[in-house]
Amino acid sequence: MDLFAENENLADGGSVGGARAPLAARLRPRTLAEVVGQAHLLAPGKMLRRAIEADRLGSIVLFGPPGCGKTSLAEVIALSTRRHFERASGVVANVAVLRDIAQAARARRRGQEQETILFVDEIHRFNKAQQDVLLPYLEDGTLTLIGATTHNPFFFINSPLLSRSQLFELQALDEAAIRQLLERALTHPEGLAALEVRADPEALAHLARICEGDARRALNALELAVLSTPAGADGRIHLTRAAAEESIQKKAVLYDQDEDGHYDTISAFIKSVRGSAPDAAIYWLARMLHAGEDPRFIARRLVILASEDIGNADPRGLSLAWAAAQAVDFVGMPEARIILAQATVYLACAPKSNAAYLAIDAAIEDVRTERVLPVPPPLRGTGYAGARSLGHTGYQYPHDFPHHIVAQTYAPGVKTYYRPTNQGYERQIAERLAFWERILAERAAGGAEQAAGAQPPGGDDATA
Repeated sequence: MDLFAENENLADGGSVGGARAPLAARLRPRTLAEVVGQAHLLAPGKMLRRAIEADRLGSIVLFGPPGCGKTSLAEVIALSTRRHFERASGVVANVAVLRDIAQAARARRRGQEQETILFVDEIHRFNKAQQDVLLPYLEDGTLTLIGATTHNPFFFINSPLLSRSQLFELQALDEAAIRQLLERALTHPEGLAALEVRADPEALAHLARICEGDARRALNALELAVLSTPAGADGRIHLTRAAAEESIQKKAVLYDQDEDGHYDTISAFIKSVRGSAPDAAIYWLARMLHAGEDPRFIARRLVILASEDIGNADPRGLSLAWAAAQAVDFVGMPEARIILAQATVYLACAPKSNAAYLAIDAAIEDVRTERVLPVPPPLRGTGYAGARSLGHTGYQYPHDFPHHIVAQTYAPGVKTYYRPTNQGYERQIAERLAFWERILAERAAGGAEQAAGAQPPGGDDATA
């Protein structure tokens, strides 16, 4: 269709408006043998490779970060299949365009007995109506879909469409794969071979490392560096590391503020702190800060973690996390990074306990699903006239008894929710509870308290 002629021209290394296609487009692979990386999907014998080679590919969704080869793989399929291949973009194609493609595919199938593959780049851009248009045509075999997206398909693609497709996750290319592509670009006839470039190994290594596995970004940076470097007296272009650094000014970390990059990284950060791995936690913190994450968001998550994962094993953790949150808000970036680093390291190295977190969730579940316990009369409010006549009497004031504890019912039939661990200060809490239980048992037995005059374990120092 004319709508996609421009894209096809670019894929073939052509030009638009007299300008030659970018290097990354000119060097798209033509065969599976030319595809670099993704061995977990395309190595000999792998299912996806077998399906492509046999031209038996069903509907698939290719999911992965930018520049990992999703569109390139689709173009390889286009060149290797005997089926008609159509291209569409989730950015510009609408329902009418999709219906036209489907109707043409249906006519082609009946008249020429030729099936159609529809490649939709950026398929996450389709709304529900656009995705639903495809369903009947996939169901009856009129179309075979290849969707490509950088976004989590479980969030952005309808379940009915996913259920009719196989999902393949592509990985960011490693440095060796990027380096291979860069070296190929320097010698490929459609690449930079005609310019006679002599590239320092350090220059290529820098581009391979800093592009974050994005082949498109690496190739375009290489092209910019080469085209902006004047040739020497011998007519050759000498690509130095300095030129490579100038062509790709700042390392772009793959990180979106409201999707997978955001949630995956904060998840790794919290799990590293919870797992007592300070170095990993600091790394994920650095990645978030470099990508521009809101430091107040990070601080809030640390406050939550201080109670959820450290709790009474180190009660100072919550105080420090709260102080850090206040300081971050007061100071701002870039100095806030130091405060966040201090709080991160302290919490990562603190003893861990989720006992309080488990206790409240278990109690809430009981309140939600079981009969609510009545408040015992002695514990009910007495700050008004008539309370005594209602039977709100019998409360025993714990401070009037040895060790400031007395046996009375605080919640009839209540379960044991809080089970302190042996971590940090919570070990003293467990010993203190056991001490009180022993004292009350001795009183109930009517005997003398053997521990009379003794202090509970840890005394009264709640920060020991």
